[in-house]
Amino acid sequence: MNTTWAPAEQPDSFAFDDESEAEIVNVLKKYPEERKASAVMPLLYVAQRQMGRVTGSAWIPLAAMDDIARRLEMAPIRVYEVASFYTMFNTKPIGRYHLQVCTTTPCWLRGSDAVTEACRKATGIHHFGETSADGLFTLTEVECLGACANAPILQVDDDYYEDMDGPRTEALIADLRAGRKPEAGPTINRMCSAPEGGRKTLLETSASSPDQK
Repeated sequence: MNTTWAPAEQPDSFAFDDESEAEIVNVLKKYPEERKASAVMPLLYVAQRQMGRVTGSAWIPLAAMDDIARRLEMAPIRVYEVASFYTMFNTKPIGRYHLQVCTTTPCWLRGSDAVTEACRKATGIHHFGETSADGLFTLTEVECLGACANAPILQVDDDYYEDMDGPRTEALIADLRAGRKPEAGPTINRMCSAPEGGRKTLLETSASSPDQK
């Protein structure tokens, strides 16, 4: 559960921009009119992405939740419940870059402690849930990200950086601080979740018999 609920200071109003409105139209097409409340999670994402795009801090103000409740004909408390339950929704302002370290067993065994320490060293953040003094980074501990074969994983905003270690984490944060965002994915010599350096099995192709089609 997301235990960091809405901060005291909230914007007075919120309005979806044209880009978000177009996205909302496409989302609502997926649901029957009588089931449109099922779109609450996609619309929360739309609001969060807009805040990140417009303000540099991807979070969901109460005014945005109220707008979503009105559009979906839901009681506002129902939207608040969803937003506060799932940790991927940010209900208070965060840094420009959201550093999310997976610390569950596969990532921990593969060195997530070193990734966490590198994040702290490079940002000046002492504890999970804090934002750096310059406002650029927020550090969060997350549960399994589903990419265990490429552990340890550092998720930055919506992108996975895989096979991380301390030095690679510090280098990534230095790039982000300089306004550069490296390509996401494996950070070692591998494609997707294939072995490092290329595949190790099925290296030979058997010759087909002359009469084989």
